[in-house]
Amino acid sequence: MKFPIGYVGVGLMGGPMVKRLTKLGWGVRGYDIVPERASVGSVAEAARGADVIVLNLPTNEAVEDVLEKLIPVLRAPQLVVDFSTIPVDACRNHAARLDKATGCRWVDAPVSGGPPAVEAGTLTVMAGGEAADLERLAPLMKDIAGRCTRMGPVGAGLAAKMINQLIVGVGTAMLGEAVALCEKAGIDAARMPECLGGGYADSNVLKAYWPRMVERDFAPRGYVRQLLKDLEMVDGWASGLGGRAPTLQAALSAYRELKKQGHSELDTSAVVKLYSE
Repeated sequence: MKFPIGYVGVGLMGGPMVKRLTKLGWGVRGYDIVPERASVGSVAEAARGADVIVLNLPTNEAVEDVLEKLIPVLRAPQLVVDFSTIPVDACRNHAARLDKATGCRWVDAPVSGGPPAVEAGTLTVMAGGEAADLERLAPLMKDIAGRCTRMGPVGAGLAAKMINQLIVGVGTAMLGEAVALCEKAGIDAARMPECLGGGYADSNVLKAYWPRMVERDFAPRGYVRQLLKDLEMVDGWASGLGGRAPTLQAALSAYRELKKQGHSELDTSAVVKLYSE
């Protein structure tokens, strides 16, 4: 059963998601700091009358700012679902604060798959929160996700996202090296996904990023600055756990160098530039 949604953050990911939900018959009131993307004029207006308030924001600071605006207007049983990628501890603090101030609960639901998966409704969602809240959200997840997995209580979804970003970030940097080596060796780099298909080197990361690197297609499906932000977050999280992540350090160095060279607004496939130029 569909329920009214307030959506805050109608950008690279939120824009196509709002468009998809509206097309499927959901009632969505969207707010964004860029007025042209919004259907309402404030966070409070987006939340008014909504059963579920969805956040899809680029940074924890943005989530904190929106939470300040939500607390005065939310009341249980309204539910906040955050698709943003933010630090695990920050998420848990936001959830505790919201519950204390309003009685409303929080679900962290970071996603993987990028804008193409949003448009197709095939996102992978890693969720943390009460089982009853995920059951309540099932109709929404059915329309946006190919897979939604509850990993545990609040914060567990973001812990899973940290692992996801580690794998994707390190893997993408490695692919940049591999594409450049193919080209230097005189191998037809464009045929490598076909050549490796079904083998141990095959992956969704290979399928998505290799062709962009070969074609030097750096139009942003996800920004260098965003992945760098996420990898810095993973680094802090891993350090806090006392874990070792040496390959993460290598990937971080690559994306820091891309930022230093002024490529923050390019797609993450631009990492190939470090090895081919």
